Amino acid sequence: MPEHREPSEQRETLEGFTESTFSHGGIRHQVFRAGAGPAVILIHEVPGIHPGVLDLGRRLIDRGFTVYLPSMFGRPGGKAGEGIVKSIAKVCISREFAVLANRSSPATGWLRALAAQAHRECGGPGVGAIGMCMTGSFALAMALEPAVLAPVMSQPALPAGLTARRRAAVGLDDGELAQVKERTSQGLRLLGLRFSNDRGCPAERFATLRREFGGSFEGIEVDSSPGNAYGISPAAHCVLTVDLVDTPGHPTKAALERTIEFIGERLRPDTAAATETGEQE
Repeated sequence: MPEHREPSEQRETLEGFTESTFSHGGIRHQVFRAGAGPAVILIHEVPGIHPGVLDLGRRLIDRGFTVYLPSMFGRPGGKAGEGIVKSIAKVCISREFAVLANRSSPATGWLRALAAQAHRECGGPGVGAIGMCMTGSFALAMALEPAVLAPVMSQPALPAGLTARRRAAVGLDDGELAQVKERTSQGLRLLGLRFSNDRGCPAERFATLRREFGGSFEGIEVDSSPGNAYGISPAAHCVLTVDLVDTPGHPTKAALERTIEFIGERLRPDTAAATETGEQE
């Protein structure tokens, strides 16, 4: 159970979000919350809660979800390119993050507790979780929490792919993997996003997810090969934020829309069914 939730002592807030501090298992972080409806835990990427992450959060709010934005590292509200080296260094040395090991990071226990709390606060069938880059695999580990019904892994970059084995790793040990597979056998679905040329999120990782979870895993790989039809940079990494092109018909826009649709299917099944019926008519 969470230890406590209290107003944050820090004065810096994000426009439109309320701020609190959530503590569990000796870990303590700021959490920003806004919106109404089923809860979605949006876990920022490096360097922190930058404008692209906030834009994604506000899109989710506009679609009728309550967004919880935990600040795991970096300065909330900072620019996308601000403090990248410092944030990466913090992740690498912090005991909260298992950068090389193929097991869930201690931070995911805190995130699971936050998800359970968010479910109690917001109700609904369950909670969504979006992890990105260094927190991408956290969304998968959060599926160990029964309240998490819509895990989305966007360019999961951990464990760091320094060896062939680590490139194929998904951030769960054998026991944790078995538990998530048991949940998928009972109907849990997983969504993953990456750019095809992204070395930070290796193709081998998605191959493992497909092998282990079969049809329960939906993988979207946006073509970023040299000379691709949309001119996407081969160095593109952040599908839902920095490298998003907010233009109808663009594959990153389609990936964003599928992400929100996926969460809606899992957290609002009645609404999704009604929408589908309306479209068929």
